Amino acid sequence: MALIDLIEVSKKFGDKIILNETNFNVNEKERIAIIGKNGGGKSTLMKILRGECEIDSGRVIRQNSISIEMLAQSPKFNDNLSVKDALNYELKEIFDARDEYEKVLAKISNEHDNPELLHRQDELVKFIESKDGWNIENKIERILDSFGLREYENRLVNSLSGGEIRRVALGALILKKPDVLLLDEPTNHLDVYMVRFLEELLLASNQTIVFISHDRYFIDRLATRSVEIEDGALRSFDGGYANYLTKKEEILRSLAKSHETLIKNLKSEEEWLRRGVKARLKRNEGRKQRILAMREEAKKNPGLIRRVKLELERASKSFNGGGLNQNRKKMLFECKNLSKTIDNKVLFSDFNARVLQGERIGIVGRNGSGKSTMLKILLGELEADSGVINRGEIKIGYFDQSRKSISDDKSLIELFCPNGGDHIMVRGRNYHVYGYLKNFLFPKEFLDKPVGVLSGGEKNRLALALLFTKEYDCLILDEPTNDLDIATINILEEYLLSFEGAILIVSHDRYFIDKITNKLWAYENGKIEQIYMEYSEYLDIEEELNQLSDIESELGQSIETKEKQKTSKVKLTYKQNQILQNHPALIEALESRISELNHALSTPEIYQKIGLQTLFEELEEKKGELNSLESEYFEVLELSQS
Repeated sequence: MALIDLIEVSKKFGDKIILNETNFNVNEKERIAIIGKNGGGKSTLMKILRGECEIDSGRVIRQNSISIEMLAQSPKFNDNLSVKDALNYELKEIFDARDEYEKVLAKISNEHDNPELLHRQDELVKFIESKDGWNIENKIERILDSFGLREYENRLVNSLSGGEIRRVALGALILKKPDVLLLDEPTNHLDVYMVRFLEELLLASNQTIVFISHDRYFIDRLATRSVEIEDGALRSFDGGYANYLTKKEEILRSLAKSHETLIKNLKSEEEWLRRGVKARLKRNEGRKQRILAMREEAKKNPGLIRRVKLELERASKSFNGGGLNQNRKKMLFECKNLSKTIDNKVLFSDFNARVLQGERIGIVGRNGSGKSTMLKILLGELEADSGVINRGEIKIGYFDQSRKSISDDKSLIELFCPNGGDHIMVRGRNYHVYGYLKNFLFPKEFLDKPVGVLSGGEKNRLALALLFTKEYDCLILDEPTNDLDIATINILEEYLLSFEGAILIVSHDRYFIDKITNKLWAYENGKIEQIYMEYSEYLDIEEELNQLSDIESELGQSIETKEKQKTSKVKLTYKQNQILQNHPALIEALESRISELNHALSTPEIYQKIGLQTLFEELEEKKGELNSLESEYFEVLELSQS
């Protein structure tokens, strides 16, 4: 059933056509992703659905009595309300309904046959159940914990940062559970753990949702339909981002000449997506099945949980991913025993790492863990509490959210050609300013516009375009995808993948980090771990370990208790105890060496120097040793748990 219908709707701002005699509907329980360029009309479409923006012609039909709520870009709350009070106030309708229900119930106890009271009771029950209102207090507590608001619950909400206030508004909006929920970039200011919680919350709510997002994993997980807005028209695609790319390529294939570049980008994106997203989805489904199977198997064989946890912990541990060629690359930074504490909170301690030419490092972790602090230390804007950081003779390009590199009072051409003219040099090539800026989706008429009239997304796009005109050894990027549309993110990815220096990125965009980086600095409990795997895979392992811990709790026994119980039943020999104690470290060392050897065998500079046969023979030898050690270890492990 359609809750909202747009019939032949048109909307213009000046000469710019946003919608041109457009037909569109929002059906019950759909989750619709709105996709398109910045400035293309996505937010305007949302405001039309909400009734906040007048249309020029056509009709907008909304079902009677449906509630439509929209997440504001800059939410406002009463100055006197704490965070928790603000949440309670936003949910006042639910609390009032529950209070009235209690009063009606009390009256019915004395007037059993009063038809008006019975009817009102039925209305209230339906309303409360539709809002999942019976346990709303528990849901408020979950929002406070999962959106990182617990420490602020008694603070005045308007004393928080803009991002924190937005998290309060998002939490309240979801708990209100309107008939139609409109979300404009809901994942902004959320770390990946908050985003995952939001995904689960929205999927479980069974709500009708229309949302704008640049987070491609979020779109793929949530959307039942994707709608592209382009040149005043809407085009609908079933499913999420992956299917959108496939169908988009089919549509544009016949327009190969005029859309050659776009098709190239789409093909590249789709190829990566097939390898990445689809494989990951398949892998995740397998993991889910394994967890479910384990719940049953663990009852008969509790040792299974420990074995799987051990495998996962080993899989997530860092090793020398650069292999034998590590020291041959130019070193840009070297961190020695770096530590930093702010407000009695240890952000990291004893951190040792090198940043080498060609490395692309994703700096990841929860909000407030110290990621941006690390960038400032690398830039020399902030001192570490202890330790040393050595910098080579390098040029650093820095992109931050404040866009310090651009001035609002200058036009685009003045910004790029401060000494006059209309040509610039980029990577050794001479470009007309427009010829360069069109690669960043700026039309020719923007050249004379002052920067101040651009939207936030357009300013970010401009700052990135300016960044790439310079020659750098290292790029440091702080949340570069915020406020960018997917088309611009694709352009950014293309530039970064072709960049020959080092890149350090702070971002919560899982898709972006997966595609760009080849190494992670992951914040974990006051430490920074160096990880050589895709970010989404690292998160999957982390989540699975948490699930295994939950299984342990469900079974009502800790691993330590089980070990004590089993020790009394089975007495191991001295040799077997030594295997249990020493083999994990030996196995880890062998895995590390095997990884180095595989890297060497794929690197001509290394295998030509050492010899293919020598490397291959050692590889086979180490594989044999690994198989032998693993067999011994797991045999004894099973025995100890029997």
